[in-house]
Order: sequence, then structure tokens, then C-alpha cells
Amino acid sequence: MRTRSRTSVLLTLALALTGFTAAVPAAAVSPPSPPQPDGVTAIPAVEGPLAATAESYPFGAADHQEVPQDLAKLGYVEEEYLVSGTSNVYTWPATGPAQVRTPDAPYTTRVLVRKPAKGQKFSGNVVVEMLNPSNLFDLNIGWAVAQQQIVDNGDAWVGITAKPVAVEALRNFDPERYASLSFANPLSLNDPLNCTSVASDSSRTTENGLVWDIYSQVGAWLRSDDAANPLRYGEPTTQVEHAYGFGYSQTGGYLVNYINGVHPLVVQSDGKPIYDAYIVAVAGGAFAGAYPMNQCEPAPPAGDARRQFKDVGVPIMRMMSQSDYLLGIGSRRADSDAPGDQYRHYEMAGAGHATPDELTFSASSADIVAAGRAVPPASCNEGPRSRFPSSIFFDAALRNLDLWVREGVAPPRAEPILVRDGAPVLDEFGNVQGGLRSPFLDAPTSTWYGTATGASFCFIAGYERPLPQETLDGLYRNHGAYIRAVRHSVRSLEDQGFLTDYDARALRREASRSDIP
Repeated sequence: MRTRSRTSVLLTLALALTGFTAAVPAAAVSPPSPPQPDGVTAIPAVEGPLAATAESYPFGAADHQEVPQDLAKLGYVEEEYLVSGTSNVYTWPATGPAQVRTPDAPYTTRVLVRKPAKGQKFSGNVVVEMLNPSNLFDLNIGWAVAQQQIVDNGDAWVGITAKPVAVEALRNFDPERYASLSFANPLSLNDPLNCTSVASDSSRTTENGLVWDIYSQVGAWLRSDDAANPLRYGEPTTQVEHAYGFGYSQTGGYLVNYINGVHPLVVQSDGKPIYDAYIVAVAGGAFAGAYPMNQCEPAPPAGDARRQFKDVGVPIMRMMSQSDYLLGIGSRRADSDAPGDQYRHYEMAGAGHATPDELTFSASSADIVAAGRAVPPASCNEGPRSRFPSSIFFDAALRNLDLWVREGVAPPRAEPILVRDGAPVLDEFGNVQGGLRSPFLDAPTSTWYGTATGASFCFIAGYERPLPQETLDGLYRNHGAYIRAVRHSVRSLEDQGFLTDYDARALRREASRSDIP
């Protein structure tokens, strides 16, 4: 099934959150895991998979997306689990990794799993994503932008509810199913360490900073032989060979915190990382480039060294869009194949940040309303959100990341978008020069903008303006000339490793079916 995706919309609503304690619907509960050696990442307690019925199903379930998907036709299944444990709340000094501020805070969150139905189809890869909460509910963006490569390769995808404001939405949506979810603040309201002022999407009774150990523990669970691990496929041991971290926009910024602040602690305690590589999407520099490590301290300021990657020890790809690369220009650094500092920086020319697919492949509008949230707008003042298929870049990136980890094959390098005197250098059609290329810019039929105007996150949605017919007539003598231009672009990009074979075929097919010029 072909999909394209993008986006991370964001919305600032002040909503009070509460600490949660109650019971969950009946489901299988895993026995306690064997004690871990002192200091090693804990395996959480697990309940599930939770039953899915017509009356109670996962928020964002594939068959209840804005455009429903039948995962069975892809050979996939979906399961939802509740995971519980204790998490440290950290502070992040200007130098060095994070330090414990408040230890052992109890939590319960939910985990959504999509995996091949049959173990023999499983690649051994799992992509683990902190679900984007920028609209105050969970968005399945990693699945939206990279599902073609995930399914084509037989990978598993796991999404984790990562913020209290998203927990509140889940409890609104299904109070019984999600009754036990909790990011409760371990500090009482009168504790002097519990700050009196928090962000508008946060509450003093909950703590955003529980997410870091949750992310470690869910990854450790998936790599463990725990009886409840859905990626054991009935075998005595986990079938996971590699775990890849993914974050988009806000949760891309979360990955910056995790990679630079918590990943070193995991390596120190466990002797190796939980995540073998990372894709940090549309987050960098002054644009979502880092977040508060706990809700009582500020994020590292723009230009702070904590926002940049250096000598992390595992491969990292950072991918910026045309909507955010200028604000995020401070994230630029040289690509590297040096052992311990493997890095690629990509800027997706033409691609918007907030795009339609993140809405298409997340919860339906009806379910968003049931969760007590506003449905993000699909259009801005200039028209519909940009249809530019950033998924072509994410498909290739995930494939190339896996080759980098498994076989040591270094990914291709790309120049950044060309900037002069703080502004992009445009071609004669108004499109940016440089960056990750595609036939949408190299065999152009439109001008692609990274920013629009209007409600919510239109400022990072982007839009498209078709080129005048006379311009198209001058570019392409006939339909065959246009097809040849697209094929030339696609062949070059595929040969360089910037396109997968299935996306290359789709782009050629799309050109053949068009009526250009």
C-alpha cells in the first residue's frame, strides 16, 4: 500500500492535567521480569495486548485512522499494551549527560505495536517512536512517513504515548481503557522543587520529564526475552536484532535530549546502547532543537552545544524540511563516517513540515473530537497543506540507516539548501536550490513553498502553486518530454541511493499518468 506522509501540527491550548491512578480493562498481565543487575535499564511491567472491540479500541488504531487501513492486507497486525515502571526525573547540566533530579517516579503509559503477523516475515528491525503530542494528542507520524519502507522490509513499528497532555486526551477518548495511565508528578504541590509556573500544555500535578526512562525501558523490553514481548513471536528469545529511534518535530527534539543527555547514561549502565541508530526529523537548531529535560527548567538555548550531535557512538540522520531549515540552520554540521561519529544531515527541498499524511494516518476526526481536542486544519489560507511526498525521503533514509548499521554501507551525502545572506537562493521557478532533490523540483511543474498563513501550524505547512501553462509548454515539448525529464531525475536519485526502487517506480508511474504539459 503506497503512502506519503509528513507533518507535525502543533496547537497551544492551556488544559489542566491531573495525576491518574485507577484500574485498566481486563487483559493479560505479564509476570514480573527477573530482577535486572544493579544499574541496568529496567524492564517494565506489561499488560496486554488489550482487547480491541467496536466499543473500545486503540486511539489511532489503523482501522480507525482518518483514512482507515486494513493491516491484514499488508500482512501486519496491531496490538496495544500498557507498560508500567519507575522513571527518574533528570536535570541537564550545561556539560555532560543528564543527572537525576528526582528518582523512581511511578508511571504507566500505552504502547501501540504494528508488526508482521508471521515471525518469519519479521526483519529483526523495530522502529520505536515517541508519538508526537504537539496537537495535544498522539500522532502516528513515523508510521505515516515511513510505512512503505517498514512494510516492504518487514520491520515492526512501535509508538509510545510520551506526554501527560496526550494521556489526558486518551482518558477523554476511552476512560475505562486508559484509566491507569499516569505521568504523575512525584513532587507534591508544596514541594519547593515543584515549580509554580509550567508551560500551557503542562500541569504541576504531572511531569513531562518521565519520558526519558520510559523510552529506554520500552526499548529494553522489546530487546528482552520478557514473556510479554510481542516481538518474540513465540520463540524463547526476542527476535529483535536492531532498534532504531525515530522522532518528528517535538519528539525529534525529545530525541536530541535523549541522545545527548540519556543515551550516554544507558551505555554506561548497560555497557551498550538500547537504540542502534536514530532518525531525528524536522527538529534542530532553534527549531524544536531541544526541550526542557524536566518541566521546571528551560530548554538548552539556541546555539547551545547540547543541541548538536558529536561522537554519539551510533549513526544519526537529521532531516530538516523546507519549512524549518532556516530556523534550524544551527543544526548544520559536517557529515561524517568516522567510527563513533557517524552522521548525515539532510534538508528536504520542497517538503513541508506539517503535511496531510500525519493526519491521514492518525486518529480519525471523530476520535480526535471524542478525545476533547480540536481537529487540526488540513488547509491554510493559500489552500490545502502541501502534498509534497516527504515519505520518499524517509523511506530511503530508513533503508540507508539499516544498511549503515547492518553492513557498514555509508549513506549518500547531500548538500544543504543553498542560503545566501540568510535567505534561500531560488531558481527561475521560485524553488530552492540544493538540498535533497526530487523530480518535483528537477522536472518542475509547481513552485513549492515551505510556509503558509492561517490557523494552527500553517506557518510550517507549506503549499503548492502550479506553474503557468505557458511555462510548462516551454519546459516540455510534449508529454513524452516530461516523462523523460522525470525518468532522468528518478534514475539519478535511485542510482545515488536517495530513492528506493518502489518509490522510483511510483514516481515514474505518476508522471506517465499525468497530463503534463
